[in-house]
Amino acid sequence: MTAELVGAPAAPSLLEKAALVLAAFDGPEPRLSLTEVIRRSGLPRSSAHRILDQLVRLRWLDREGRDYRMGMRMLELGALAAHHNRLRRTALPRLHALHEATGSLVHLYVLDGAEIVCLERIGGSADTSVPSRVGGRMPAHSTAAGKALLAHGDPAVVDTVLAGRLRAHTPRTITAPAQLRARLAEVRDRGVAFDLEETCRGVSCVAAPLRGSGRAIAAVSVSGRGAHRDLERLAPAVRSCARAVWQDLFGPGRPARRITAPAPAPAAPRPDMSAQAMDTMLGWLRTSEWM
Repeated sequence: MTAELVGAPAAPSLLEKAALVLAAFDGPEPRLSLTEVIRRSGLPRSSAHRILDQLVRLRWLDREGRDYRMGMRMLELGALAAHHNRLRRTALPRLHALHEATGSLVHLYVLDGAEIVCLERIGGSADTSVPSRVGGRMPAHSTAAGKALLAHGDPAVVDTVLAGRLRAHTPRTITAPAQLRARLAEVRDRGVAFDLEETCRGVSCVAAPLRGSGRAIAAVSVSGRGAHRDLERLAPAVRSCARAVWQDLFGPGRPARRITAPAPAPAAPRPDMSAQAMDTMLGWLRTSEWM
C-alpha cells in the first residue's frame, strides 16, 4: 500500500490545472463551452468550472453566455511579449557593437512601474562588476536607465514613483522627491542619465532613452567601475546607439509608440511541473509576429 502511494503520480497543482484549461483554447474554435473545456483538459467538472470563473475575473478569459474565449489580458500580454522580443532582437547588433567599441557592460532595459527590467545584458558572464541579469529588476529612481525612462515617460508614473518610498541603496542615492524631479529635468535637457554609484557601490552607469518625439520605450546603458569623466566620454556613443536602435525599429522621424506596461522577462527554465505548466499556458501566445 505504501509503495503504491509513493509511486503514484502527484495530483496536478492549481497552476497546472489553469494551464490545462488555457491550453484547451489552442485550436481553431475561438469559443468553447464548459463541456468542451472539460473534454479537452481532462479535468473534473467542478475544477474546470472554478478555474474558468477565476480566469474570467482576472481577464485572462471572457465569458459570452455559456461560452468562453480568450480575454483581453491574454492578448495584451501576448502583444507586449512580441513587442519586447522584437525590440531585443533589433537592438542586439547595436548593443554588441557598443560593447565592442567601449569594452564595457551594455544593457537594454524597459520600465515596469517603479522598477526597470533587463531585456539584454552584453558583456559576458565573467563580468561580475554589476549584479545584473536578463529578467532581473532594479529600482528606477537610482539607476541611469530608470532615470532616462522616467524623464521621458508617463508623468503619472513619475508622480507615483516620487510619491512612493525612494529607498537609499548607497549613500549617493537620491531619496528626496524634489531633487530627483530636478535630476529628471536635467536628463531631458542632456539626453542621457547617470548613475554615480547610486545603486551599487563602485559602479557607475550612463544611459540614453529609445524614443522619437514622444515617450521612451526602452533605454540603453553602459556600466562599469570607471570614473564620472569616463561616463561623460561614453555618453555620445550611448546616445548614438539608442538613436540607431530606434531608427532600426521605426525608421527616422517615426513618432513614439506608447507602451503602457512591459511584460516581465521570462524566468530561466526550471525542471519542475509548474514551469512546464507555465510553458504550456503561454506557448500558444506565440505568433508569426515574433521576429
